[in-house]
Amino acid sequence: MPKQGLLRIIYKWRVRVSLLFVALAVVLAEPKLLSILIGVGLTFIGLILRTWACGHLEKEKKLTTSGPYRYSRNPLYFGNLLIGLGVVIGAQSWWVMGCAFMVFVIFYPVIILSEKQKMEELFPLEYPEYKKLVPLFFPSYFTTWPHQNTRFRWALHKKNREYRAIIGSTLFWIIITAKLLFF
Repeated sequence: MPKQGLLRIIYKWRVRVSLLFVALAVVLAEPKLLSILIGVGLTFIGLILRTWACGHLEKEKKLTTSGPYRYSRNPLYFGNLLIGLGVVIGAQSWWVMGCAFMVFVIFYPVIILSEKQKMEELFPLEYPEYKKLVPLFFPSYFTTWPHQNTRFRWALHKKNREYRAIIGSTLFWIIITAKLLFF
């Protein structure tokens, strides 16, 4: 968590504001069948990426460099971007797109900077080399971390409580589909 005032507040409010964004997306959505199908598809890809990442992530115990962390230092946040794009496309609303843009522009640079600083403090020997080889956000298959033998573990996925993103996304799409069908 950042030590500075405003950055600390932004970091602390990241989940609450994201939930508010989802609620606004439900209210402001004007979905069409095609927009829902595309949105669900992007959300599914984002959730698969998040699931893959959470099955490798051992928070603050070791520097995670396996799975999707070979290609991006922040695959969870990249997964969130895909989910967010899915929500925007599914909602078919300029207001939702504007809100999503604001959430990502205001919160994610602070979150990513905070994570980077935390990793530099926790893993001062390994992180500098990892940082040189693996991109910060957008995955790359050209510069990757050498393969690790660490395998995906469902126990880590459960420990990281990734089921919350799956449940939340599923509920969102059920509500948006109901809005299309019944309203």
